[in-house]
Amino acid sequence: MKSKIFVIGLGKSGIGAARLSKNNGDNVTIIEEAKSNKYKILKESLLHEGIYVELGQELNERTFEPWITQGRIKSIIISPGIPWDHPTLTKLRKSGIDIQGEINMAWQAIKEIPWIGITGTNGKTTVTYLLNHILESNSYVAPMGGNMGIPASQLALALRKKEGERPDIFIMEISSYQIESSPEINPFIGIWTNFTPDHLERHKTIEKYKSIKKSLIERSGVQILNADDPEILNIRESFNNPIWVSSKDSSHKNNIAKYWINNKGFLIEGGEELFETSILRIPGEHNIQNLLLATAAARYLGISAKGIKKSLRNFDGVPHRLEEIGEVNDIRIINDSKATNFEAATSGLKAIKGTTILLAGGQLKHGNPSSWIREVNQKVYAVILFGAGAKELKIMLKQSDFPGELICYENLEEATNSALQIAKIHKIKSIILSPACSSFDQYENFEDRGDHFKKLIFNISSEGIMPNSEIDSK
Repeated sequence: MKSKIFVIGLGKSGIGAARLSKNNGDNVTIIEEAKSNKYKILKESLLHEGIYVELGQELNERTFEPWITQGRIKSIIISPGIPWDHPTLTKLRKSGIDIQGEINMAWQAIKEIPWIGITGTNGKTTVTYLLNHILESNSYVAPMGGNMGIPASQLALALRKKEGERPDIFIMEISSYQIESSPEINPFIGIWTNFTPDHLERHKTIEKYKSIKKSLIERSGVQILNADDPEILNIRESFNNPIWVSSKDSSHKNNIAKYWINNKGFLIEGGEELFETSILRIPGEHNIQNLLLATAAARYLGISAKGIKKSLRNFDGVPHRLEEIGEVNDIRIINDSKATNFEAATSGLKAIKGTTILLAGGQLKHGNPSSWIREVNQKVYAVILFGAGAKELKIMLKQSDFPGELICYENLEEATNSALQIAKIHKIKSIILSPACSSFDQYENFEDRGDHFKKLIFNISSEGIMPNSEIDSK
């Protein structure tokens, strides 16, 4: 009898890993703790593909016992949401069972094609989208995926089946969860956007979190780093001749930055002006850093300054990151659902002109809220809170003497209704959903939260909304 591949988690990554394993000729079973109707439908669908699903199964040794006894476990593949140091996985690893992350499995399948690996606490999705746009606008076949969009295993399966053009390069956003479970990945180019405390509920210490991020860059052939980030700059001796970028004059960063911004707003390569940064239409100082990182990678790959500049003219930004979805009663509605921590939400608020109403809440993460609180106090008329973290956020803001209204609701729908009413009464010109929290208390991911917000805005507006982007109907 065949050995068994177990995949833990019935999300996109888990399904991608299972399909890739099945294509390898393996006997595959997905283990999923939940057992909702949605998962039951998925189970039936995957069974037609020859992939078995066990619902309502906790991750413990009993699940694998019969297969362990017979020595028939080939590998256990985990989705990013499964902790690498889960006690059961730790015990199984010690007994010699192969355990790896979904993206590591994809790497093994398609490593003959170069990877650009992009990591960082914030900004990695924007850099991924921006670099994909620049390269594909300049005749590269450069599909993107990983931690966002399409799982790496799904991209690997498409390559194996020869679906579409053969990629020149893969652009992969890689989270700390994925790096931790994928020690084999060594990208052709590694990009580290920034570093601030995050995911400490999972990684426990900031030192461990930093070492995970650093390990991916250390394994990368070409290393592109943000010199404006003190945490990265302070460990510069760890890296081998990296390419540094800075949004300031390079003299401010010990003269190490190859790419920087001069006082006229031009992006500089060495001593040469490439183009004005004002050509980038998405707002926020943080996006200038993202532009520098993407430009450094594109230039290393041989894209001309003229080609980059031309591509930037029609880059519309990233879904769910400072995404303008339209106007209701002359109120700008901004979807920043991707702001899942205090640092990202602070950047989002800084990019907003004028006074705004803030929708925030969800599953609270560990982190320092001081900059976020300061920005809220300076820019926000009212804060409408929702979800599991609402009461704790309210206490934080109350203690900071926030002068505006602080209102808590159970869910985003109630919060959105309230925000629109307050904005209309007090003539506030914008509303931003920038949660500063993860979405996992009420949604599968930040995309689902952002899509729900867009649908709410569309349905709530009795006068009608003029969308700036198509509202997903799924």
